[in-house]
Amino acid sequence: MYRTKTCGELNIQHVKEQVELAGWIQKIRDLGGMTFIDLRDEFGITQIVVNDEELKKFVKELHTETCIHIEGEVVERTSKNPHMKTGEIEVVAKKIEVLGKCKNVLPFEINTDQEVREDLRLEYRFLDLRNETLHNNILLRSKILKTIRDKMDELEFTEIQTPILANSSPEGARDYLVPSRLNPGEFYALPQAPQQFKQLLMVSGFNKYYQIAPCFRDEDPRADRAPGEFYQLDFEMSFATQEDVFKVIEEVVPYTFEKFTNWKVDKGPFMRIPYKEAMEKYGIDKPDLRNPLIIQDVTEVFKDSEFNAFKDKTIKAIIVPNGAEQGRKFFDKMGEFAVTDEVGAKGLAWTKLHNEGNIQGGIAKFITEEIKEKLEKDFGLEKNASIFFIADEFEKAQKIAGLVRIELGKRLDLIEKGVYKFCFIVDFPMYELSDEGTIDFSHNPFSMPQGGLEALENQNPLDILAYQYDLVCNGYEMASGAVRNHNPEIMVKAFEIAGYSEEDVKNRFGALYNAFQYGTPPHAGAAPGIDRMIMLIADSQNIREVIAFPKNKRARDLLMRAPSVVTEQQLKDVHIQLDLNEK
Repeated sequence: MYRTKTCGELNIQHVKEQVELAGWIQKIRDLGGMTFIDLRDEFGITQIVVNDEELKKFVKELHTETCIHIEGEVVERTSKNPHMKTGEIEVVAKKIEVLGKCKNVLPFEINTDQEVREDLRLEYRFLDLRNETLHNNILLRSKILKTIRDKMDELEFTEIQTPILANSSPEGARDYLVPSRLNPGEFYALPQAPQQFKQLLMVSGFNKYYQIAPCFRDEDPRADRAPGEFYQLDFEMSFATQEDVFKVIEEVVPYTFEKFTNWKVDKGPFMRIPYKEAMEKYGIDKPDLRNPLIIQDVTEVFKDSEFNAFKDKTIKAIIVPNGAEQGRKFFDKMGEFAVTDEVGAKGLAWTKLHNEGNIQGGIAKFITEEIKEKLEKDFGLEKNASIFFIADEFEKAQKIAGLVRIELGKRLDLIEKGVYKFCFIVDFPMYELSDEGTIDFSHNPFSMPQGGLEALENQNPLDILAYQYDLVCNGYEMASGAVRNHNPEIMVKAFEIAGYSEEDVKNRFGALYNAFQYGTPPHAGAAPGIDRMIMLIADSQNIREVIAFPKNKRARDLLMRAPSVVTEQQLKDVHIQLDLNEK
């Protein structure tokens, strides 16, 4: 044993005990007659006193982050530190042994407020993980995973692992392909989700399945999305409806959040918001309900307006209570934000209604008394408020208004603090138009259309809704799921509308198509994102801060130097010849 105690557990009751500690040197303070070492391990920090002359000479040769073992006696500190868990005691060293040397120049300091380039932190992730905040995030992750597993076991779900080497499946992102050595010219695909496998488990007669599943998608990274791979709580239930799935989420998610936060946590049943309503009121399908602002359609109010920018446009309005108190600079800055490339507005019209009842500023001259009265009566415009207008083609106006709403909430500090607000977005459209103008699945292709086969045969595809749903928390999509299409006839028709023939379905989804011929139970499920859940609980702004070994913004693993070039022989083994010449 290298230690009889950890650096975080010693207290006044251990005085006069002989102990052995092991850990990393966080700080060395040479005060001449006495030398102090702050010794750190995963559990805390203990102050080590070195007053033996030979040991002091030995310590002078050591550097911070050197891994050492010490033997000594616990004594009461004369100058106690109330900010340290072990601040009432210190250990007088009798023996010090180096367990692991450290270079005298670190790439960056550990446990300081010093700003460090993220790529450097990722290259030396083994050092970065020694930082207290990041280290605690990974410990938190472990505890959350155990809590989720315990809860799913309590709810009588069976944990089953599904394959990593699988087949390609159209689930919204590019696949990662793995060439087969034994089957020349053929490829596996890393699963974007265990979608087909969990449905096959339902066909196999399992009642409730779950796993903490790794998923692989070749997507561009974002602050809330890890590139390449992520984990989700994947679960599925036989003989289940949409509401059955919601009850599981409303049981597991608040329970997990409450266990690891002192914030207020919404309890079920969560608010259900149809997709269409979400887009109308919030301009986005993952609304942050902590933001009290809503979007309203005032197109009809301005149908006879002389303001040319509003002609033949959809007009969205956001009313900001007490917004008239803001100065001209605020409105100008919001206008600058709206016309950025990320937002894409041609401009941002605005005006104020003062306490005296008069309209001023911005496009006030186009707000007639009649328009003002309609805004007051039908849309809740009150005195001392400001109102922002977005005019554009319908879908673009919605999107821009959604981004403006979010920005207003941030700049005006309207976001409610210390709370997790959940909602389900329901009734997603089954189909959408692709960029090429063809009909495509808008969400999960394996979802059950509302109205079943009759809807597929008789309705405009763009009017068909699906039993698809998302869980949203504080503006983040935290889970996605659906009632599954378990009927082969409906499945074939659904894919036919999206341009797949029955032969395509048999070839691409042969296992499901075949399985559905043998008595498939109705089933439904969802998949809360583990990384995003932990990011929210840890109150982190970057998902990479809750993953032990993440990739950078270019999807590179700077620590392991992946992706990397492989040898010619490795390529020959899998029957691949590279052609890197530009076309």
